[in-house]
Amino acid sequence: MQKIIILVLSLVFIGLVVNGCSNSKDASKDYVSEGPSDNYNEEGFPIVEEQITLRFFARKSPPNGPYNEMKMFNEYEKMTNIDIEWDDVPQDGFQERKNLEFSSGELPDAFYKSSITPLEAVEYGSSGVLIPLEELLEDYAPNLTALYNEYPEIKSSITAPDGHIYALPAILTLNAARTDKIWINKTWLNNLGLEEPTTPDELVNVLKAFRDNDPNGNGEQDEIPMTFRNFGQLLNSMIGSWGMIDQMGNHLMIEDEKVKFWVTDDRFKEYLQFLHKLYDEQLMDRGVFTQEQSKFVGNMASGNVGIFWNQTTDAFNKVKDDYIGISPIIGPYGDQLYSAGPIARDFGTFAITSKNEHPQATMRWIDYFFSEEGSIFFRYGVEGDTFNYNDEGLPEYTDEILNSEQGLGPTIGQFTPWPGGGSPQFVTEKNASAINPPEAQAAQEMLDPYLPNPIYGTPIFDEDTTKEVDQIRQDMDQYFEESASKFITGDLSFDKWDDYVSTIEGMGLDRLTEIYQEAYDRTN
Repeated sequence: MQKIIILVLSLVFIGLVVNGCSNSKDASKDYVSEGPSDNYNEEGFPIVEEQITLRFFARKSPPNGPYNEMKMFNEYEKMTNIDIEWDDVPQDGFQERKNLEFSSGELPDAFYKSSITPLEAVEYGSSGVLIPLEELLEDYAPNLTALYNEYPEIKSSITAPDGHIYALPAILTLNAARTDKIWINKTWLNNLGLEEPTTPDELVNVLKAFRDNDPNGNGEQDEIPMTFRNFGQLLNSMIGSWGMIDQMGNHLMIEDEKVKFWVTDDRFKEYLQFLHKLYDEQLMDRGVFTQEQSKFVGNMASGNVGIFWNQTTDAFNKVKDDYIGISPIIGPYGDQLYSAGPIARDFGTFAITSKNEHPQATMRWIDYFFSEEGSIFFRYGVEGDTFNYNDEGLPEYTDEILNSEQGLGPTIGQFTPWPGGGSPQFVTEKNASAINPPEAQAAQEMLDPYLPNPIYGTPIFDEDTTKEVDQIRQDMDQYFEESASKFITGDLSFDKWDDYVSTIEGMGLDRLTEIYQEAYDRTN
């Protein structure tokens, strides 16, 4: 009889444990679906009548000051009645701290500017650490929902394979914020009586003139005909003129609803041969494969470069009058595409955890920054203090900020966290005059007709597929970059092209294509 009692009690105990685990696993779903408390306001400010406190874990970029001292956040606390306790961690060592935050069991209420990776979103979302956001977005985030409806590629790029959204991106509808412009030294063209190049042959002729004909007039052959920030920028700079650009965060195109990697395409070979010609004839800066960022910036600022690629004019402001933006050259097959980043940039800028007792208020808190008014507030701070509106109705930082000896980025970073990148932000033509001066906008207009539409962001895979993709790409990407570099410099003969193709294919190219095709089909 005693054994029977023990058995019954054991079964009851196991049932309680299983039931408890089940409730714990589904807690986040119940938590999201239940309505807000009486303390919550559906519209306007404050968001809550009685103050609540939330703890946010955040990355602090080098230009950023302490988050709890930022004027913008302090003003927003007054507007919303929501006090944020910031745990802002410096960029160095941030990933380790984030890992500890996830594993410690002492979760924050939200992760802010924390670079949540797709794998982390899937792993911690499916386990219930991060809560699904799609219902909250629909019910409590009218600004984000409107953007997702207008640009469906945003939602598809942040939706996990299980159908849930676990993290929010930055959204950049301003094309000028997603491209490197093609800047050419107009003064040099005028000095040599040249026109802007429109074809590969014309480009070569202009670069040769820049190299040989002393366009800066100092009697020395010290000009740099063309330069690039790094190998990645070099590779992407003119590849659209051969009909190729990156989609889905990889070296692939979407043609007739089919995914096609172009790394083994004959057109890519021809493009590399063109870049080899530029390198071999010293028409491009040979330091591009090894130089540090500071060297590239210094070359731009010197005004002694014929052509380079950069987003805006801040790095060469003193010589910007010498430069204009031009359109992509027309390639040998009539192509004139130009690469741009996706509208949904910086995946994983904001996520809400299962510890959060106020998910509706938290969603309303972040959604405001994706409105026109809120986005200006986020990027410029407090009107009359850190910015004013100009005659065109656009925000401009005060002269005190623009002329700060500390530098524009670090100065702005004292009252808003956007300098340093990775913030949950909304960048538009109306709020980006600081990074989109008239010169940059004019240069962007030379590119706009040639941008692909839509531009697909990097897909989110499940955990097992992510590991498989990483395993394939780790070796393939390294081999691809090393081989492409050697083809350009001449260290690898194009006679070896077939060997290169066979090697890439043997590393799993067909399987990678299959995985990305499945991801494309799922998002469409």
